[in-house]
Amino acid sequence: MKTLVIIIHPDLKNSIINKRWIEELKKHPEKYHIHDLHSAYPDEKIDIEKEKQLIESHNTIIFQFPFYWFNCPPLFKKWLDEVLTYGWAYGSKSGYKLNNKKIALGIAAGINEEDYSTTGRYKYTLQQLTAPFEVTFNYIKADYKSLFAFYGAEHNATTERIEKSTLDYISFIEKL
Repeated sequence: MKTLVIIIHPDLKNSIINKRWIEELKKHPEKYHIHDLHSAYPDEKIDIEKEKQLIESHNTIIFQFPFYWFNCPPLFKKWLDEVLTYGWAYGSKSGYKLNNKKIALGIAAGINEEDYSTTGRYKYTLQQLTAPFEVTFNYIKADYKSLFAFYGAEHNATTERIEKSTLDYISFIEKL
């Protein structure tokens, strides 16, 4: 079964990291189903039933996005609010449709890794800042597998680092 990679990037044409990761994933259509939310919903009107069907038809799901203001892009939050509904994703009358589905995050962070530490400039790790996603996925009984991150996209995105991260990202996904 293919891995579903949901892309949430409001400016993908100007992306460096996310765009490169997608290029590599697209080389393996037998393994990865790429779903770009901004391309699918340019008006941001999400087809909730279509999204639920996509989720139900995959066992491994990656949410790939740039880290904006220490959080996800707004369309990802909207997706979470509208798709993970009571009675479908959670609740006493729920089928817990994401139960045991493997979920992970693929994040491109503009800031360097040392700034994302308890002793760094922002005093929190990326794992700490993304804890609400982990809690959300655990709440709906999904199997949250952590995150893969590229740090320093803003000022330290050398070709060598980008290519290494691309291979590491594919390896991360394949080991889930």
